[in-house]
Amino acid sequence: MTYHEVTGTKHPLRMWAEPEAVDPQAMQQLRNVANLPWVHGVAVMPDVHHGKGATVGSVIAMREAVSPAAVGVDIGCGMSAVKTSYKASRLPDNLPYLRGKLEQAVPVGFAHHKRPVDPGKIFGMRTAGWAEFWKSFDDLAPAVRARRERAEAQMGTLGGGNHFLEICADDEGTVWVVLHSGSRNIGKELAEHHIGVARGLSHNQDLVDRDLAVFLGGTPEMDAYRRDLYWAQDYARRNRALMMGLVCDVLRRHLPGITFDQPISCHHNYVAEERYEGADVLVTRKGAIRAGAGDLGIIPGSMATGTYIVKGLGNGLAYNSASHGAGRKMSRNKAKKTFTLKDLQEQTFGVECRKDAGVLDEIPGAYKDLESVMAAQTDLVQVVAHLRQLICIKG
Repeated sequence: MTYHEVTGTKHPLRMWAEPEAVDPQAMQQLRNVANLPWVHGVAVMPDVHHGKGATVGSVIAMREAVSPAAVGVDIGCGMSAVKTSYKASRLPDNLPYLRGKLEQAVPVGFAHHKRPVDPGKIFGMRTAGWAEFWKSFDDLAPAVRARRERAEAQMGTLGGGNHFLEICADDEGTVWVVLHSGSRNIGKELAEHHIGVARGLSHNQDLVDRDLAVFLGGTPEMDAYRRDLYWAQDYARRNRALMMGLVCDVLRRHLPGITFDQPISCHHNYVAEERYEGADVLVTRKGAIRAGAGDLGIIPGSMATGTYIVKGLGNGLAYNSASHGAGRKMSRNKAKKTFTLKDLQEQTFGVECRKDAGVLDEIPGAYKDLESVMAAQTDLVQVVAHLRQLICIKG
């Protein structure tokens, strides 16, 4: 699919989704963003849907400005995947038992570790930089200084919502580990703090949507946000790495002889400094992955519709980006009203996972069709592997 250029905005608005198929609220959000004076351009991914301030599934390039709502409150949220040497045919018949062992190792939902996990005690875990990382906690916004103990306990935990840990198999029957998580509560609190600061700045008072409030380059507020933002992105990256280490340790104990390739990891709620069309810009990807030429990425569907490992094609018109998943097609509340537990059981048939009311809002039917989303971005990524879920763990 080629992109659609939306007219009537001050700055370029390119969509890898059919504009008429996008929710009117989301379209208005996209137009609001593309009319901001600091914007260089906006690229819209095929999984786009309504969000707070900025849509999920949008990539926004700004000149000397950044909107914290265009990053989202789960700073650094993203994916990690590891290919193993194991074949699915060799997995034990008792997948619920293996799922239980994984849930013991990686707390989910509101749960956390009883004491901070020592990266040095996890086989193969890189320990470089951890001491410096935690030392820099004291430089964060005073509003979160009392959260260090909680942040340490939540490091290496999954969280809830659409976060997940999965054991999958590719089309050749090879087992993969895939997980999705972010910066946990500390990232949320940092994001909310800075969104509040931005909303109070004088240059944001006349915005059509105050949730799009921005920080401007060269100001103390921008410097403080970027310091905390990059720390939270690092927290999210380390959180996923620690979880992956914990999972691999479990698999080593229960799957004799298993080995692991180098992990693939990508943020999909973050800010990066990049250059396009001769301009240095700050690119926010909210529900989008970087897909520069050769970049490996991960695009999941839902609890039972598979995941794609992809390689970026480096499409500058999309600011070297691609979708972060299938994207929701209905709200959580609507999903709970629309579907039943029987629907959940039927739609997740063959996958070892929760099938109770606590995850009904994550039912596959609440998400867009993953195959259609992939077909809409063939000029953004190429498929490396297709995975199907065997075990799916949610909070």
